[in-house]
Order: sequence, then C-alpha cells, then structure tokens
Amino acid sequence: MGNNGVMSELPVVDIAPLLGEDEEGKAAVAAAIGAACRDNGFFYVTGHGVPAGLIADLDAAARRFFALPEPVKNEIAMDRGGRAWRGFFPVGGELTSGRPDLKEGIYFGAEEPPGPLPLHGPNLFPAQVPELREAVLAYLDLMTGVAQTVMSGVALSLGLAEDYFRTGYTADPTILFRIFHYPPAPPDPESWGVGEHTDYGLLTLLLQDANGGLQVRTGDGWIEAPPLEGTFVCNIGDMLDKLTGGHYRSTPHRVRNRSGNERLSFPFFFDPGWDSEVPPLPYAPGHRWDGQVDFTGTYGEYLLAKVSKVFPRLFETLDDERPR
Repeated sequence: MGNNGVMSELPVVDIAPLLGEDEEGKAAVAAAIGAACRDNGFFYVTGHGVPAGLIADLDAAARRFFALPEPVKNEIAMDRGGRAWRGFFPVGGELTSGRPDLKEGIYFGAEEPPGPLPLHGPNLFPAQVPELREAVLAYLDLMTGVAQTVMSGVALSLGLAEDYFRTGYTADPTILFRIFHYPPAPPDPESWGVGEHTDYGLLTLLLQDANGGLQVRTGDGWIEAPPLEGTFVCNIGDMLDKLTGGHYRSTPHRVRNRSGNERLSFPFFFDPGWDSEVPPLPYAPGHRWDGQVDFTGTYGEYLLAKVSKVFPRLFETLDDERPR
C-alpha cells in the first residue's frame, strides 16, 4: 500500500513510544507531533501496529466491491441507509467543495443499532462481498485505538495530561470511515478527485494505495503527500484547530488522480463525541484559511450542517423525517 523509495516533504512520526512507559520517548514523539501540527497540520504515522494482512484484506475486498456493476452497488445506496448516512454513492454523488467529485465510495461508521440520532446506526454491507464486513469492522476497532494513541501525543504536545482527550472529548468519539474509489481520469486541469477542503473533526488517518494524488497546501504552495509503505497520513481537522485557537492548523488539501490508474483511499475520521461542545483551550487565537470554524453548540450539530453541503439531497431527506 505505498511506494518504497518515494520521499515526502512531510515528517514521519513513529508513535510506538506513546504505548510504552518511557516518558522521554513519549515527550520526543509529542514534540514531533506538535511541530507537525504547527507547521502544515500533516504528518505520516508509523509504529501503529495495524497488521499488514488486515490492510491487504480490506484493499482486496474494496476492489471486489467497486468492480461490481453499478446496479449491484446501488443495493447498498446511501438512500437505503437513511439518517444513518451509510452506504454507497456513485461518481459525482459527493460535493466536497461545491461541485461533484470524481470518485465513488462507501460510507461507514461505528456499528450501532438503529436509533433516533442522525449519522448513527447500522452499516450497509454488500452481500456479494461478505468479507468486506469483517475487514471493515476489524479495521474500525484497531484504528480507533491508533487515533486515541495519536491524540495522547497531541495532548502531551500541548502540555496536557496524555489522557486529556480520551477522558473528555473522545471518551465516546464520533467514528466515520470512508472507502473511496477514483476511476482513471483523463488529464484535465479543472478536474479534481476531491476539491480543496479541510476535515471537520479532530483527526484523520488516511490509508492510500500505491497511486498517489493527495496534495497539501503549505505556505510555499501545494506539495504532494505520496503513499509511504506501512504508514498512514495523519492530518488534524477543524475541531483541533478550534480547540487550539489556530495554534495547530487544519490545513486545506485536495486529491487529483493523475496516475492513469484507478485509486483507492481509506480515510478514517476520529471526531469529538456527538454531544461534546468544543470550547477553545487557553491558546492565543489564530486565523484559519476560510474563517469558517466559529460555531456554538455541539459537534453533532456542526457536523450535520456540514453534511447538508456535501450531500444536500440526503440532508433534505433527513429534514423531511424530522417531527413537525
């Protein structure tokens, strides 16, 4: 799941010491994470402990699914997931930056029974690829642990107790997971797999296949974030930017599949609990690139407002289901 020998301008951080007892080792990892969060808000994570076999199984099952005819994929369409916001969407079905993205995908989240909350509930899995269910649920479980570990390093980097987030904002985190498939696309300077955006929550951990395309906006312009074997690309989201008053940066990024091959990516989003409010920590305020982080209320309310722009038709369906 990556290109050996490909160099990146982004730092690589081994998070394994965060799971040990060596306080100096933890401090060194925290310092590296803090520097990356202040610089570009992006870094690679190694030492995560996610088995290569599980990643290979997940990749193979995803490829089997996306090779199915579209009518078969639509058997788990997002319309059937209802207010849980789960299931398949076709190419052009998502509007990341106000226009259709050149990708298709499947939305997953924490596996839960049906209930009243939007964006909560059971996942939709394809009957034709039964192994996808097992791989996704195992991956969600392991990645939740990886994200909690990274957040412990973030906490230490801010001078907080290492369990600051785990016992507060992420005691019951909002977990969202996507598998995106980018079909091969002809060269077009106006065409993007995913338009420029920042992520909504605390932390994103991205698994990429060997076909690059992720780009990060820095002070010196756009740079590539190519796939590196055995790593996840980690970037911080709007909520961590808000918590730190801009001290840590939620950085714009985009995707363009220029490899001439199909591309798979697996973003795992680790966000505050649904009912968590997100007041700023005591840091000097900074300035975001678009000025759109300020809000009051809970994270769930904020997330629903964002969903309304990404999937407007689905949001209208949710709105129709609300009590009058």
